[in-house]
Amino acid sequence: MSSHKKSAKLPPLDLSKWRKVPMQLIILGALITGIGAGLSYQHDGMRQFAFSWLLAYMFCLSICSGALFLVMFHHLFDAGWSVPIRRFCEHLASLLFPVMAIFWIPIYLLRKHLYHWMSIADPASDHALKVKLPLFTQSGFLLISLACFAVWWLLTNRLRYWSLKQDETGGALPTYKMRFHCYWGIFAFAITLTLAVFMWMTALEHEWFSTMYGVFYFAGSVWMTLALVYTITMVLSRQGVLTKVLHEHQFYFIGSLLFAFTVFYAYVTFAQYFIIWNGNMPEETFWYIQREKGTWFWWSMIIIFGHFFVPFLALLRIDVKSKFPYMFALGVWAWLMHYVDMSFNIMPVAHPEGFPWKWMWLDFGCMALIGGVLAKVFLAKFAASAPYPIKDPRLIEAMGHYHPVATQLSGGEVEDADDLEGAPDQGH
Repeated sequence: MSSHKKSAKLPPLDLSKWRKVPMQLIILGALITGIGAGLSYQHDGMRQFAFSWLLAYMFCLSICSGALFLVMFHHLFDAGWSVPIRRFCEHLASLLFPVMAIFWIPIYLLRKHLYHWMSIADPASDHALKVKLPLFTQSGFLLISLACFAVWWLLTNRLRYWSLKQDETGGALPTYKMRFHCYWGIFAFAITLTLAVFMWMTALEHEWFSTMYGVFYFAGSVWMTLALVYTITMVLSRQGVLTKVLHEHQFYFIGSLLFAFTVFYAYVTFAQYFIIWNGNMPEETFWYIQREKGTWFWWSMIIIFGHFFVPFLALLRIDVKSKFPYMFALGVWAWLMHYVDMSFNIMPVAHPEGFPWKWMWLDFGCMALIGGVLAKVFLAKFAASAPYPIKDPRLIEAMGHYHPVATQLSGGEVEDADDLEGAPDQGH
């Protein structure tokens, strides 16, 4: 039995001062959100609060949806290296319901402040709205949103249920069940995430068309989630929680995936721009023309250089993928760039003149409230079960151990395959 070289033992982190952070975020976020809602009501009748809440919601939804994809990614490819990170990714994914479903309620209540088409008395009079009926109706908006949450609940609930059942029995049935749910789930996930993004983000400007927008949001979500997953993995390793099941290759693979999705996001974003701009159809190009005005132009430059070139160049070297301070700083940068990206996609509808710096505090207040609740629930789920799948059939492989292949000789004697290397073929 051989094993890979483990990463060097590092001293545990002092997390005592961080234990109260989720509750502090909830309290601070609730205070800021309440003040912001009051000021927004006086300023524009809750319109600004609606957009800030939607921005924070779509930002946090990225974490949950990205984690769900990583869980399905593990099962669909029958991966071994990702076993240690699978459990906490399941916890993150399970936040889609009911937590994110509850936080969606303000979006529905404030829908007329967000979506102009909901106030159009005669949808048939608007060509762009007419061709999207019955999708873009108030009943369609509600039913599609509820259907998305229903699929996400079913998928995350079953994956987490059978994962915990695997810990109890160690049998093959839970593994087969999780793979089965991923087979249909990957298609359902693609459809529902695309519909959710269409109904909650592109519907802000119902005249716009883009068949690539769901892929764009997916790429950015997984990219940001990988940065979070790397950080959580390293922290759990430092605390000795995952030390026995982690090797350097886990950090290398997560870093490599982060690098891959950096390129994938850039490809999808540029492809969308290239196709729309060269198509030169007013129903599509107006979206980019609007985002070339005021400070939004410089926001787009930040996305080009900060969202792509900085992480692309930073992740080119292999050795940096195992350096925690370096990767943690890059993870914080990834979250900041995702906020810039979400702002660039959502806020120009309410502020076509440029980024609303005076309301930035409300964006972060809403994020603190939603993020604090997500962190609180996540930690409770994490504490309620084993930190990693203790009976996963690929756990030994994840630990870096490999059983030698035994070969049955014609005479009935079993020999180690390593001992037979270079020997003539004996037959069976």
